[in-house]
Amino acid sequence: MPNKAIDLSTARILVANDHGIHAPGLRVLEGIARSLAREVWVVAPETEQSAASHSLTRMRPLRVREIAERRYAVDGSPTDSVLLGLRQIMLDNPPDLVFSGVNRGGNLCDDVTYSGTIAAAMEGTLLGVPSIAFSLVTEGAKNALWSTVERWAPEVIEPLVAAGWPDNVVINVNFPNLPADDVIGIEVVSQGTGKTGQGLTPSIDPHGNPIYWLGTENPGERLREGDDVEAVLRGAVTVTPLSLDLTDRPTLNAFKAVFP
Repeated sequence: MPNKAIDLSTARILVANDHGIHAPGLRVLEGIARSLAREVWVVAPETEQSAASHSLTRMRPLRVREIAERRYAVDGSPTDSVLLGLRQIMLDNPPDLVFSGVNRGGNLCDDVTYSGTIAAAMEGTLLGVPSIAFSLVTEGAKNALWSTVERWAPEVIEPLVAAGWPDNVVINVNFPNLPADDVIGIEVVSQGTGKTGQGLTPSIDPHGNPIYWLGTENPGERLREGDDVEAVLRGAVTVTPLSLDLTDRPTLNAFKAVFP
């Protein structure tokens, strides 16, 4: 069953990301949150943490730096940031929502498993707070059109929080890197297939040692009608609910017959 609707006019929002406390996408999302909600807090990594996935720092202590009122930097991962935000910084005044992003670069298809942006929203969800991850699909683009996110994000957020969604679901939102007026609308779509890192480019470092660059793949090679990649390439803002329950039910039931 969906969670109850959230009244944005009285809401408290925690904003996090994976590109770090000084990332332009974080400032964009913070501004969007402030335009919608009563109170906004920011807790984000001190430095760039792209592709950190759902990593948690356990073998050393974490430090938190207060930058300004309700704005903190954590010398750890996106997951660390949300965990400290909820369990320490905002312990006495917990948020109603967690926003993560805005990531510069799409978080689509199988790449969601690598994403620190998605992971921050996952951590919020696991700690009982409805969470949304936001990304701008800028691959190959010289300029990030943040104004498109500013224009379209409220049209995504307001209906979502009015409707609510189940406890174990993260909402993944991707914006096409197009002028705002060229966006064709908002589409609810499934997660596509395909992953980053398929191609390897070997090279040699200055000391003569072999090194390897992880590559990307052409998203056009894995298009499937109705999924996130196909829709965003057509110019749509995509909304994809991601379940944190990774159990494959058909296989579970099949194995019950194997191990009666």
